[in-house]
Amino acid sequence: MSEGSIFSLILGAILVNNVIFSRFLGICPYLGVSKRQDTALGMGLAVIFVMTLCGAITWPLQEYVLDPGALGPGIDLSYLRTIVFILVIASLVQLVEIVLKKTAPGLYQALGIYLPLITTNCAILGIAILSVQQKLTYVEDIVFSAASATGFALALILFAGVRERLAMRNVPRGLAGVPIGLITAGILAMAFMGFAGLGT
Repeated sequence: MSEGSIFSLILGAILVNNVIFSRFLGICPYLGVSKRQDTALGMGLAVIFVMTLCGAITWPLQEYVLDPGALGPGIDLSYLRTIVFILVIASLVQLVEIVLKKTAPGLYQALGIYLPLITTNCAILGIAILSVQQKLTYVEDIVFSAASATGFALALILFAGVRERLAMRNVPRGLAGVPIGLITAGILAMAFMGFAGLGT
C-alpha cells in the first residue's frame, strides 16, 4: 500500500466523503452535542476512540469468523454481521463511559445521554460496514475508521463554534434556535461538498 493511497484515503474520509456532510450519518449527536465546543470536542474524541477501535476489532471478526468459508466450507455467518458489530460498539462505549466517569466527570456529565447514544450512532456502524463492503486491508480499515471519526469530530467542532457565535447574535425570532442551526448545518454541508473535486 503506497503513501499516496493512504493519504487519499485519509483526505477522502475527512473532507470529500465526510461522515456527516456527505454520508449524512450520525446526525443525532451532531445536532444534540454541538451547543458548546468543549462538549463537541469531548464527543469527537470519544467517537474517534470508539470508531477506530471498532474498525480494528470488526475487521478480523469479519475476515476470520463471519465471512463465508472462514470457519470451514459451507459455513456462512455473514448474516450476523450487524448484531456482532453492534455488540462490539456497545462494549467499546461501555469502556469509554467507565474511563470518562473516572477521569473526566465534568465531561461525562456534559455529554449526558449522548454518550450512551454512541452505541446507536449510525456513523460508527456505517463506517464498520463500509469498510467491509470496500474490502479494505486491515491497515486501510483502521486508517479509514480513524479518518472518518476525525471528519465527524471536525464537523462537530465546526458546528459547535458556529452555534456558540450565533447564540451571541440577534437572530430573528422565527429563526432562533433549531431553525438557524439547521440552516447553518446545511450551509456547512454545501461547503464540504466543494471538496468533492479533490477526489478526481
